[in-house]
Amino acid sequence: MRLLHVHSGNLYGGVETMMLTLAHERAYAPSIAPEFALAFDGRIAAELRETGVPVHLLGEVRVRSPLSVLRARRRLASLLAAEPYGVVACHMPWAQAIFGSIARRAGVPNIFWMHGAASGRHWTQWAAARTSPDLAICNSRFTASTLPVLFPDTVAEVLYCPVVIPVSRHRADERLAVRDEFGTTRDAVVIVQVGRMEALKGHALLIRALATLRDHAWVCWQIGAAQRPRELRYLDELNRLAGELGVGDRIKFLGHRTDVARVLGAADIYCHPNIAPDAFGISFIEALGARLPVVTTAIGGALEIIDETCGVLVVPNDVDALAEALARLIDDADARRRLGVAGPSRAAALCDPAAILRRMETLLNGLN
Repeated sequence: MRLLHVHSGNLYGGVETMMLTLAHERAYAPSIAPEFALAFDGRIAAELRETGVPVHLLGEVRVRSPLSVLRARRRLASLLAAEPYGVVACHMPWAQAIFGSIARRAGVPNIFWMHGAASGRHWTQWAAARTSPDLAICNSRFTASTLPVLFPDTVAEVLYCPVVIPVSRHRADERLAVRDEFGTTRDAVVIVQVGRMEALKGHALLIRALATLRDHAWVCWQIGAAQRPRELRYLDELNRLAGELGVGDRIKFLGHRTDVARVLGAADIYCHPNIAPDAFGISFIEALGARLPVVTTAIGGALEIIDETCGVLVVPNDVDALAEALARLIDDADARRRLGVAGPSRAAALCDPAAILRRMETLLNGLN
C-alpha cells in the first residue's frame, strides 16, 4: 500500500521529527510504502529525500493567496489521479483544511493525523472540520479526548510517536567534551530543555524557578531555535528575563542542534515545564532514553509519559513547586541516578518504533 503523508513542511519540530522517523524505520511496516507531499521545500523535505523516500512538492501555499491554494490542490489531485495511493494522511488541521477534500474527491481513504489538542478556535480547525476523515490517528489519549471538537463521529486511534533511542554509553570523556564545548564546569548540575521557542513550553517558568536557586550549583542549557518572528521576539524576552533575574550567565541558549542525543548525554536533569497542556512530547522520550530524570508539569500528554519511576510531576504554573522539585534533584545525585535508570525501559514501552509502525500497518490495512 502506498501511503501519502501530506504536510506543510515549512517548519521543523516534533511533527517533522516523527515523519522522519516513519521514513527511516519504514522496514518495520513492510506492507506500507510511505511517500510525502509537502507544500514547502524546506529542511524536512531535504532530510526525507536523504532517506530514499519519494517527496512530492505541491507548491508553497499562502492562504492569503487563493491562487496558491488552488494550484497546490490541483497538484495533489493530479498526483492522486496518476498514482494508486491506498491512503492519504493529512498531518495537522492546516493540511486537512487545504487538502482533505482533495483526497475525498479522489476516492482515497483519508486519515487525519492529530498532533495537537483541538480547541475549535483557530481558522485551520474550522476549515479542517468541513471534511471528516475516515480515521483519526492521535498522538496521545489527551489529544484524542479533544477530537470530538472537530470530528464528533470519527473513530480515534491513539498511536504514540515512534522514537529511536540511540544506544549510548555516555562515555565520561564525551560528557566532559560537551561540557567543555559549552563552557560548563565539570561539577555543575546541568539542567537541559529541548523544544521550540514557544511560551507554551515553559521556558520563562523554568528561568524564574532557577533564579530562586542561585545558591545551588546548576547550569541550564536551552536547545531549540526560533523559527518565526514571534519566536525571535520570545527568545529576546527570555534573554532579558534571565538577565533581570541575575542568572543570564547560567542560562545558555544553544540554538538548533543536530546532536541532541550527545548533548542530553552530558546533562543531569531534563526539565520541560509546560504552562498549558501539550499534546505529547518527543523530547521527553529522548530524555528518558538518555537516562535523565524528567521534571515537568502535571498536564496534557506528559501525564501519559512521566510517572514516579522516571521523573517528577509538579503543579502547573507554580514557580515554588518547580524550584523545590529541581532543588531536590540538584542536591541528590542518588535520586537522579535512580530515576534515570528507569528511563530507557519507559521510553521503549511507550515509543518503540517496531511496535508503533506495526500497529500503524494494522490500522491502515484495515481501511482497505
